Amino acid sequence: MHGLVVKNTGSWYTVKTDDGRLVSSKVKGSFRLRGIRSTNPVAVGDRVEIAENTEGTAFITEIEDRRNYIIRKSPNLSKQSHIIAANVDQALLVVTVNHPPTSTTFIDRFLASAEAYRVPVVLLFNKTDLLDDGERRLQGMMVDLYENVGYRCRAISAETGEGVAELEELLAGRISVLSGNSGVGKSTLINRILPGANLRTAEISDAHNQGIHTTTFSEMLLLPSGGYLIDTPGIKGFGTFDIEPAELTGYFKDIFRFSKDCRFSNCTHTHEPGCAVLRAVEEHYIAQSRYQSYLSMLEDKDESKYREAF
Repeated sequence: MHGLVVKNTGSWYTVKTDDGRLVSSKVKGSFRLRGIRSTNPVAVGDRVEIAENTEGTAFITEIEDRRNYIIRKSPNLSKQSHIIAANVDQALLVVTVNHPPTSTTFIDRFLASAEAYRVPVVLLFNKTDLLDDGERRLQGMMVDLYENVGYRCRAISAETGEGVAELEELLAGRISVLSGNSGVGKSTLINRILPGANLRTAEISDAHNQGIHTTTFSEMLLLPSGGYLIDTPGIKGFGTFDIEPAELTGYFKDIFRFSKDCRFSNCTHTHEPGCAVLRAVEEHYIAQSRYQSYLSMLEDKDESKYREAF
């Protein structure tokens, strides 16, 4: 029996079978996904084969090949990965200029990882209703930065509904994963799009201007316009997984454009003479924040870095 994994609560998975039934399933034995050292060998969005038993539950016996996925370094086990979602048409990264602030390093790490695994990303700048004039200018600068790099950006307010109608058009008929730091308003946004979802929300911590986890598992939510929206727990940091330093340039669109003009084909863009990337940074064709994110990811072979909040 084949089906789609629509919910992951830890040890149990809900599989929607091809004939429309929801079956609670577990991974059989020490089943692992083709050598990927993952804390969750099965992810929401996976197509799987299950073997049902007389108790009405099932074992997942096989995972079909994935066309893509969003993956990050697990924050708990330094040599393990965590797959956020699989087989998606796009990722919607919810970011906030404030309440709480999302760092450009976090954004850039997510974008590079998505590029590595062929997932298009749209940046959703949420909580625009809470911004003062200075914060609105900062948001405008960030939007300009990422649109110039080549990413679509949308300014929205899950609280007031600003920009949500246009977002719903973007979601129609697609499988989309919603991700971002805790506290950026993912649950509020889903409640706005799907009022019947009734997801729990919480105020951010006043003391530290940080979000509080309200979503504890991943789930695919069926959209009225067709397609699915995958709700995922908020993440504090984004350690990249299984990206070799030599490949990294290709996952930064802006850096890659200039790297073709470097004197050396194996240029690391850190110190080499004739480096077109370093020249572009000096001349402000590449943003300093993007270059610093690139440098921080070059250092990711240092395992201790994964326990820091990127």
